[in-house]
Amino acid sequence: MNILILHGPNLNLLGTREPEVYGRVTLADINTRLEEYAAAHGAVLRILQSNHEGVLIDTLHEARGWAAGGIINPGGYTHTSVALRDAISAVGYPMIEVHLSNIHAREPFRHTSMIAPVCLGQIGGLGWLGYRLALEAMIDRLGGTH
Repeated sequence: MNILILHGPNLNLLGTREPEVYGRVTLADINTRLEEYAAAHGAVLRILQSNHEGVLIDTLHEARGWAAGGIINPGGYTHTSVALRDAISAVGYPMIEVHLSNIHAREPFRHTSMIAPVCLGQIGGLGWLGYRLALEAMIDRLGGTH
């Protein structure tokens, strides 16, 4: 089963960007852990990080031919991007939204997600482990082994 993993803006700075909020785990560390989990459970991942909304949207569209599901951390686009929300609605495969921090415990402008209503669910506040839990849930949803 093929699963798309999308990391949004500024996530390339993980490990050094506001470690008190986002932790010290790097994006490469997260991706390695996800790849290992996926391989052990019969899933194949395609992983992309972009700081550009259009690249994230194009990747969602391109994955229509092969992805059975996806996981997205939309970063700051969570609260602003109708276009990203529309793309997730349009592609026809299930998505799970992930956040390293608990967006509901942060600044009020972060409390509303444009993305969550078009996803299976949202996991936040658990650091990098939220990604792994989302991957486990997606594999289970798609009928994989765990």
